[in-house]
Amino acid sequence: MKMKKTRRSPGGLALLLCGMFALTSFFLFPASRAQAATPAFVRIIHASPFVATADVFVDGNPFLTSFAFGAIAGYSPVPPGPHKVQIALAGKGVSSAALTETLAIQPGGVYTVAAIGTKPTNLMLKVFVDSNLATNGMSKVRVYQLVPDGGWMDVINNGKWMAGAAYQNATGYLSLSPGAAALNLNSASTNRSLSFSTTLQANIVTSIFAVGMFNGAPKAEIVTAQTAALPGLPQTGSNPMPILSSDGQLSTPWLLLALALVVVGGTLFTRRLFAH
Repeated sequence: MKMKKTRRSPGGLALLLCGMFALTSFFLFPASRAQAATPAFVRIIHASPFVATADVFVDGNPFLTSFAFGAIAGYSPVPPGPHKVQIALAGKGVSSAALTETLAIQPGGVYTVAAIGTKPTNLMLKVFVDSNLATNGMSKVRVYQLVPDGGWMDVINNGKWMAGAAYQNATGYLSLSPGAAALNLNSASTNRSLSFSTTLQANIVTSIFAVGMFNGAPKAEIVTAQTAALPGLPQTGSNPMPILSSDGQLSTPWLLLALALVVVGGTLFTRRLFAH
């Protein structure tokens, strides 16, 4: 009995090979693919009591102008890598910068950069790594202690101790139920406190910054910023936390396409191979 000769499907073999190559590339090079497409997000707060209205430069180019004490700039996309940040008095130009530092920005990182200092001769930039992913249905709160003479500050919410932070530090993220909140930031070293009342909303990240001086000027105060935490919208200002893992939204369609090529190509190739 003679076996019937059959031709293997070149189309099926080609689809199979393309799909296998795509899958191999997907799993071997996820990091480089994500890094190439993922910026970082950076916001800046002017929290140095010893610097008046200032201009901020990044890599020698104007980034913020007439930046007043206590002001908070919203998150801006920044390419990953090293960046030189300079701060000068408003109108004086980058050549008169009172502060120059190089910051290393990681792909997909989300940062708060605070201009701080306990006196005019030790100005510096303090970098905080942020996370704006939502806890579904909850509100997130974080307190940044940027009062030079505030020492350790306890965070009290509706009479209950929640967290604490020393100067140049921030609390962890507090997950709170939506609704009325009455926060007190108590400084044990000065026996002073700052109060803040608000209505917390679900899926909103509230950043509370304590700035200024308890014994000096400008006076200590609280400034706040809010960010909508929407995990379904990576790489946008509403959620400045891009997804770096290989299962991010941008990667999923290509993974499905690669799997489809393998299935279709393998089916066509197998049918021709065993046909008689």
